Amino acid sequence: MPAKGVSLGTEAAQQVLAGGSAGLVEICLMHPLDVVKTRFQIQRGKAEPSSYKGLGDCFRTIYHNERIFGFYKGILPPILAETPKRAVKFFTFEQYKKLLGLSALPPGLVFAMAGLGSGLTEAVVVNPFEVVKVSLQANRGAQTDSTFAQARRIARTEGLGLRGLNKGLSATLGRHGVFNMVYFGFYFNVKGLVPEIQDPMLEFLRKFGIGLASGTFASIINIPFDVAKSRIQGPQPVPGEIKYRGCWKTMSTVYSEEGFLALYKGLLPKIMRLGPGGAVMLLVYEYSYAWLQKHWW
Repeated sequence: MPAKGVSLGTEAAQQVLAGGSAGLVEICLMHPLDVVKTRFQIQRGKAEPSSYKGLGDCFRTIYHNERIFGFYKGILPPILAETPKRAVKFFTFEQYKKLLGLSALPPGLVFAMAGLGSGLTEAVVVNPFEVVKVSLQANRGAQTDSTFAQARRIARTEGLGLRGLNKGLSATLGRHGVFNMVYFGFYFNVKGLVPEIQDPMLEFLRKFGIGLASGTFASIINIPFDVAKSRIQGPQPVPGEIKYRGCWKTMSTVYSEEGFLALYKGLLPKIMRLGPGGAVMLLVYEYSYAWLQKHWW
């Protein structure tokens, strides 16, 4: 139920605004690492022309060939998506947590299952934006279509369904569902176990550290789904021929052709982004939600 004296509509508005703010701050800070992560994930082996030899080489090559704006390719789709995406993430997490709290589930499991539900809901909202973002990030040239031109091209040539703007949906469901299950489950369970600190700065660092660990563990566990999503939504090896189709089939293909470690491509930039980025989101959400609850007109 909403807090005493607060309507459900007000509570929802506060959660949506706090969640949207958290997403916007996180994407603006961390997007360059998302570009690097995607470039690694769509790379099919070191024998591929123009392959990146490592994290440093990838940063240098993007800057040399595409300059600073190369690190911000595809940023408009996540910016457009972040407010509804993170609003959906945090709002649905709070609502699923409330509903599951009425069940006989242990409290610790409630957080994880609410996270799973919020991740699956979030994935449905964000997938079309992810398709456009990955197609923009995969372009290694200095020039690229605008976000809206790219979205129109995909919709016109491939449609709105599972071969067009919603391709890779199963992998996106897996990526977001698994991530949020671990992310929320770990954060709220561990935060409840580690005592609060009276000093505001130390308390901030306590929450940041737990959020950092949450984002890091969730990233390690869900990255095979992320690789599958990038392969399905990115350029296919042979133009006009669909090689990567379906989440589990894509994982199997990557594993059989490139080995187990290929399912963890892009892990370092992903952790560098979603470790601190995950902490930033949780803290911005918690502090802005608390501020809105106190100052709501």
